[in-house]
Amino acid sequence: MTAFATKRLPAKRDVVAPDGSDVRVLLATEGGSMAHFTLAPGAVSKAVAHRTVEEIWYVLAGHGEMWRRTSEQERVVALEPGVCLTIPCGAHFQFRATGTEPLAIIGVTMPPWPGDGEASAVDGPWTPRAG
Repeated sequence: MTAFATKRLPAKRDVVAPDGSDVRVLLATEGGSMAHFTLAPGAVSKAVAHRTVEEIWYVLAGHGEMWRRTSEQERVVALEPGVCLTIPCGAHFQFRATGTEPLAIIGVTMPPWPGDGEASAVDGPWTPRAG
């Protein structure tokens, strides 16, 4: 039987994601992992694609935009609190914080984030920049 796990959101980032966002690692199980992402106001992430994982994101705070592209579709959606979206495995994506406060997102990764080498750089619509 798997033990119960409990964790409070870390006060500081644990790591910088391959896309450039700050990551606070939460919990993981065999089926998936969860993290809290933030992007500073005015920042634009690097465009990336994941090799083996898919994700579900839920926006907690801030405003921005998310670009996603697969071989079948391409779309830009507004990010604001309450918006939930998926990032299919292999999809190209990039996001940016357009508001005056940090963009804060909870992301669930399935299967759990495997580590270095999972994300690869791709061409996106916006020039990456720090906030």
